[in-house]
Amino acid sequence: MSNDLVIKDLHIKVQGKPIIKGLNLTVKQGEIHALMGPNGSGKSTLANGLMGHPFYDIDSGEVIFNGVDILELEANERAKLGLFLAFQYPTAIPGVSLANFLRLAVSAVRNQGTNGSDTNDLIPMREFRRELRDKMKQLGVDDSFARRYLNDGFSGGEKKRAEILQLAMLEPKIAILDETDSGLDIDAVRIVGESVSRLIGPELGVLIITHYPRLLDYIQPQFVHILLDGRIVESGGWELTQMLEAEGYDPIREKHGF
Repeated sequence: MSNDLVIKDLHIKVQGKPIIKGLNLTVKQGEIHALMGPNGSGKSTLANGLMGHPFYDIDSGEVIFNGVDILELEANERAKLGLFLAFQYPTAIPGVSLANFLRLAVSAVRNQGTNGSDTNDLIPMREFRRELRDKMKQLGVDDSFARRYLNDGFSGGEKKRAEILQLAMLEPKIAILDETDSGLDIDAVRIVGESVSRLIGPELGVLIITHYPRLLDYIQPQFVHILLDGRIVESGGWELTQMLEAEGYDPIREKHGF
């Protein structure tokens, strides 16, 4: 069964307004794609629509993943198939430690017939702790990080590192990173970029959504796509990021009549 994420003629509305307007894109397991575009082009709408956020209305189109049309599935069902979304603005949950949250999340995704809410469904603590320590070591994260409340009092960089740790633990087939570099200083972008790079391999396909090329210096994509007004108007390789760095989006807007 194919683990490709195949998006066909996708249209998404937000509060009745068309945002994504006939988007086509295929991300295969093991590939790294970057989707770039200015603010307001529809990048986060696409990410949230793919993951099943109820605020985003799918007007038409298909999204096939793991051989299934996921538009009929709830967000947790999409996660169980192997789809992951790292949020642009992660939510803080005071009182819930990062470790406890990860144990529940990992259990829910891996136990196909359950939601992970029952204590009996949880991954055994010893097994979970061993795996968590291994992943934190791989990402260069201090052990104390897991004892803190989820995103509560975290800096911007710490929130994004927590998202990447979730990515490492959940081991999805396709990961969507929605502006993971948003609000980060240069050092934090480097740390997050290097962390993602450590996880990249043949079992993980990545769609990096951003409007600045700086994160891509650490996670060099094989494919780059430019999104304007809800449509992909240009696709290519690394040369597209270099063009954007030098010229910005104005030449592409003029070329396509925006």
